Amino acid sequence: MPLTTLRDCFALLVTDPDPLALDGTPVPGLPDRLVALDELRDRLLAHSCPQATSDTAWKTVIRRARARGGAWTVGAAGMALPALRAVASRLGEHSDLDPADVQAEVLTGFLSALATIRLDLPRIAVRLRWAAYRAGLDLITQSLETPHPNPGLFHTRTVAQTQADGPYEVLAGAVADGVLTETEAALVAATRLNHVSVPAWAARHATPVRTAYRLRDRAEQRLLAHLTSHGPQATDGEPPSRPPGPPAGSATPAMAGVLAVTGVSA
Repeated sequence: MPLTTLRDCFALLVTDPDPLALDGTPVPGLPDRLVALDELRDRLLAHSCPQATSDTAWKTVIRRARARGGAWTVGAAGMALPALRAVASRLGEHSDLDPADVQAEVLTGFLSALATIRLDLPRIAVRLRWAAYRAGLDLITQSLETPHPNPGLFHTRTVAQTQADGPYEVLAGAVADGVLTETEAALVAATRLNHVSVPAWAARHATPVRTAYRLRDRAEQRLLAHLTSHGPQATDGEPPSRPPGPPAGSATPAMAGVLAVTGVSA
């Protein structure tokens, strides 16, 4: 889970004897000493913390994250971790998406805002939280707007054909027929069958997460349309010859697109 990984990385950064810390001397309301970022986070979350203290501290942390990256970027995200968890949890209540995908998009939204948010305006922490929330909400909205195949539409296929064509074979056939590109088929197979989250696939292929979701959605819609109008035909009682793939039983329940159109149960 992305936020669990962030928590663990942040904990390492603020561990003695040399925790990542901010000099509190120039920040009104902070002690005149080095303040480890976990202590700083707790002080800024306190209801008694003045807005000026919060904004000044966040400005300093963000400027260091922009200038130095690395540990300070993780440190800034770790300071926002309670807010990010709350946002991801709230959004997850209204979605069937993998919680890891929601967390990844929320974190991505926060990090994008960290690099661009204006520091001359007040309530920096609140605006960072809203940026993370909007990113997660966009992902969920896109998911809700995506058509989902109805498994009941595909029961007209014969038992022999269903057993012969597992989801991997269907994807290979779709590439051979020119319905999907190799990249689209690989994306669908990885994220629907092989337990790879869309954000993880996108990171490996240097692709924005939202672009990967749109790519998969369009690919599955084309595959669905192709199979419902051009279902695979048997020749002399024999199924079409296609490249072998892993057993259909290895598919995950999340394979909503391909499993539905092939009739193969998870």
